[in-house]
Amino acid sequence: MIYLDYSANTPSCEEVLLSFLEAERSYPGNANSDHTLGRQTKAEMARITSSVADMLGVRANEVIFTSGSSESNNTAIFGITAHKNKGHIITTKLEHASVSEPMRILESRGFDVDYADIMPNGKVSPDSVEKLIRGDTVLVSVTAVDSELGTVQPIREISEVVKSHPGCVFHVDATQAVGKIPFSLDGVDVSCCSPHKFYGICGVGIMIKKSHIRLEPLIHGGSSTTLYRSGTPALSLAASAEKALETANVHLTERYETVKRHNDELRDFFKAYDKVKINSPSDAIPHILNLSVDGVKGTVFRRELDKYGVCVSVKSACSSDGMPSDAVLAICGDRRRALSSWRISLSHLTTTDEIEQFKEIFDRCYNTLIN
Repeated sequence: MIYLDYSANTPSCEEVLLSFLEAERSYPGNANSDHTLGRQTKAEMARITSSVADMLGVRANEVIFTSGSSESNNTAIFGITAHKNKGHIITTKLEHASVSEPMRILESRGFDVDYADIMPNGKVSPDSVEKLIRGDTVLVSVTAVDSELGTVQPIREISEVVKSHPGCVFHVDATQAVGKIPFSLDGVDVSCCSPHKFYGICGVGIMIKKSHIRLEPLIHGGSSTTLYRSGTPALSLAASAEKALETANVHLTERYETVKRHNDELRDFFKAYDKVKINSPSDAIPHILNLSVDGVKGTVFRRELDKYGVCVSVKSACSSDGMPSDAVLAICGDRRRALSSWRISLSHLTTTDEIEQFKEIFDRCYNTLIN
């Protein structure tokens, strides 16, 4: 089996699993309980929260643990718009389904949703955001790194545009950025990440809500360590998230360089195939390599690779199948190319031997499907 879908999920590293087990064994109390074990658990939860906040460069009271980025994005988008009957929102065609679907729902409720222009290099145009933003714009939502192409977006420049409109909130889905590349939350009002994207455990997410932002919780009922997410605090999952973030930060540079070598090798390899078009821009994060094979739907190529034990994705893992990639369509305007696109996502765990095996299998699939 050759796993090349690390942007969908990563295996939990040993340190993360051990941190989860240690917390589970050491803190059996409920952090909401007013007895010795409850107070001990609450204190440890506070320590973990403060540690995560330090690593992300925010305040401890701005950290909210969730079940993952999908919950965080939904909480942010619906929470920010909860007390408004209508308004204007700016987003992009590059967003994950946990952003694009809430946008569709808000549009059906009367909100006016505009989509910022995507430049040929795959980046969101700050000028387009500036032209679209209005007096009644309540939310701008732009991904930090899109999950299909791996394009690093100009978040700082867009934040400057939003900052000039005090009534507008800037939301950034940083799921594919945190733990992979250096990323700053300066100028970002609400953001999120999921440790399972950087070798943590699936089922925990980190949401950042700056102190000045008003937000209606998505989950109500039951006390917690935060006003913004009811329920018993999942201490062990929070501990695992802390360890995943810590480990990712320590090894950020060496992991990045390893992944970039793999990406460079594959880009060079694909040059020999005249029907292959690389969709990811040259300055995308190396973890994601999106390509199209002319005349072959992405779903068909994925299934052919799967016959040989190669795991890749068509669009992001949470997107509906059989539809063209909005991200690829946005940068090239070619529906057939968007339908033919699929994604390789790499890791520092990817081996040289796996890359070589993939090349042989790709060649076999290419010749079978093209001929």
